[in-house]
Amino acid sequence: MSDALAGKVAATVQQQQPLREDAAATHAAMLAMKRRPGIVVRVLGKVKNLGLVALLLLAWQYVSTSVLDDMTRVLLPPPAKILAAAWELLLSGDLLRHTLDSLKREAVAFSWALVAVPLGVAMGWWKAVNDQLDPLLETLRPIPPLAWIPLSILWFGVGDTQNQFIIFLGIFFPILLNTITGVRCVEPNLVRAARCLGASEWSVLWRVVLRAALPQIVTGIRIGLGVGWMALVAAELVGASSGLGFLINDARTILRTDYIIVGMIAIGLIGLAIDAAIREIMRRVLPWSRAMQ
Repeated sequence: MSDALAGKVAATVQQQQPLREDAAATHAAMLAMKRRPGIVVRVLGKVKNLGLVALLLLAWQYVSTSVLDDMTRVLLPPPAKILAAAWELLLSGDLLRHTLDSLKREAVAFSWALVAVPLGVAMGWWKAVNDQLDPLLETLRPIPPLAWIPLSILWFGVGDTQNQFIIFLGIFFPILLNTITGVRCVEPNLVRAARCLGASEWSVLWRVVLRAALPQIVTGIRIGLGVGWMALVAAELVGASSGLGFLINDARTILRTDYIIVGMIAIGLIGLAIDAAIREIMRRVLPWSRAMQ
């Protein structure tokens, strides 16, 4: 009897083993979900925020397919056709090639425009420097970057350098003005405290003024990159052989409005991605700044 009872107990244990393993796996999965509750919440929040966009797309699809005639529909194709055009441009590689060319021009111009940071620090910190440079820069600043296109084509010809010059003008002045404002708005007590502790002029500038002005400088960079991105597309419309602006203008000549809208959407999404990347980087680099949170 004891051997039979022991056999039954062993069989019962073997039958319950898979159930225990399933329960352990379920418990581990629940623990993992508890560690990441924010992911689900964020995804649902994003989906909820896209309700207006979905409604507009549905209205656009209805108007373009059911209200407009065939001639007008060419000028405003439905979203379904635009999606097909985007897929076509992706498969051919044209959209990626033009996007990379535009991003390359933006990156080169941005590296040039970063000279506005030390220049803005000097103008905000030393009155003599500001008195010399302010009249000249304030005369040039109101001139739109697009007004420089004819002259830049004569100077640099049609190509990357001409486009980068136009983008540089769009990025430079927002960074400069925000840097000057950030330096001038540094709390005076911080500067006095550093000097009382024996800090040199360079240490005050580097360790106090520049760091305190960083949130304002980042704001200037965000604005400048946005303005430069818009100026880039305008410059490519008239003075480039590649890029998203060129793609849009080239599609206009063959009446491919679906390609035009694809280029416009790509411009908007890339601009959104650039701004989001800057905000995320600065949120990690400047965790102490309330403006970056």
